[in-house]
Amino acid sequence: MTDPSRAVAFHVLRAVAERDAYVNLVLPAMLAEHQIEGRDAAFATELVHGTVRRQGTYDAIIGQVASKGLGSIDPPVLDALRLGTHQLLSMRVPAHAAVSETVDLVRREIGHKPVHFANALLRKIGQKDLTGWLEVVTAGLDGDEARSVRTSHPVWIVTALREALGGHAAQIDKLLAADNAPPRVTLVARPGLCSPDALPGTPGKLSPYARILDEGGDPGAIPQVRDGRAGVQDEGSQLVAITLAEAQVDGDDARWLDLCAGPGGKAALLGALAKQRGAHLVANEVLEHRADLVRQGVRLLDNVEVTTADGRHGPWEPASFDRVLVDAPCTGLGALRRRPESRWRRSEADLDDLVPLQEALLARALELVRPGGVVVYATCSPHVRETTGVVDAVTAGRGDVDVESTHQWWPHIDGTDAMFCALLRRG
Repeated sequence: MTDPSRAVAFHVLRAVAERDAYVNLVLPAMLAEHQIEGRDAAFATELVHGTVRRQGTYDAIIGQVASKGLGSIDPPVLDALRLGTHQLLSMRVPAHAAVSETVDLVRREIGHKPVHFANALLRKIGQKDLTGWLEVVTAGLDGDEARSVRTSHPVWIVTALREALGGHAAQIDKLLAADNAPPRVTLVARPGLCSPDALPGTPGKLSPYARILDEGGDPGAIPQVRDGRAGVQDEGSQLVAITLAEAQVDGDDARWLDLCAGPGGKAALLGALAKQRGAHLVANEVLEHRADLVRQGVRLLDNVEVTTADGRHGPWEPASFDRVLVDAPCTGLGALRRRPESRWRRSEADLDDLVPLQEALLARALELVRPGGVVVYATCSPHVRETTGVVDAVTAGRGDVDVESTHQWWPHIDGTDAMFCALLRRG
């Protein structure tokens, strides 16, 4: 029989390709379905995540070896070859096992016809290590094109990230390397429901509510996470909620709004912070299934009202909130280490739809907050068009809005997702 771990890895890659599935959702379900645990589950997890992260590099190598080029290879065969290449070049799998197990996978999951081709191609790839292949596939390339192949990021993303670093552009290689490093799981203790000291792990670097699990820790096995007193939440995401909650507001401070609340992590932390001050939070989400996730996250908080509406046109009175969060839909370029498949799905053209939506949501938030109140605009993307570009476009010519601060957190500097946050005050 085909090794079950490798078979699951193959079917996850097919689900990602055929159904636009997310690795972090489909992999655990498949592991549970096939009752794969312990070391076998860890092997499958590294195989899937590593292959998806390094897909661009592996495709360049496979394309170099395949006589008719990458485009001539059927997608299922290509996914199997990517898995084999990852084992050969980036895992501690003996070369003979990487080749023979992948060939067996091809035979049993795809058929006999491509077996000889897969065997011959993988044997050629096994003749060099990763460093040797990188020299081959980046020959004649320089700048962002070479970085793209070497670090397995599309060129447009490399360029956008380098530009977002601005004066720190020399750190682009560190940032791209951080995108390819598996992140550790970060927990959040929701104030009033759970003390950070009650959670396992080490304290976070930036958020007082954070605990970082040791490698291999399972958050689903933690009682406080299961019952909703704590959650899984990156420190950058926690800092966005904290920035809104800690901003100075004179006068009333009773009504808060999370305009784009799904899937609910920030809403749960905001709701907990609001409850401690006797404030009410409206957590709004446009999609019903995501609103259900918000309800699940805030189920222990009786001061949170979950609504379903388009944030641009929701049924709220102008100037009726004291604090508003806009965690805007974005390209997600700041979370590529968590969602490695996103780098292959997004395109620069997506910005043409996202940026007008982001601008409209921020403009609506500034309409809904009262004079003297505050708005936080956040994106899990450092792309300049989605961050300062949106803030500048919306505030241009407005004398009633002050941008009090902007902050960009980075994986390679702060250990967080690349989260952008701007604090605005309506005059």
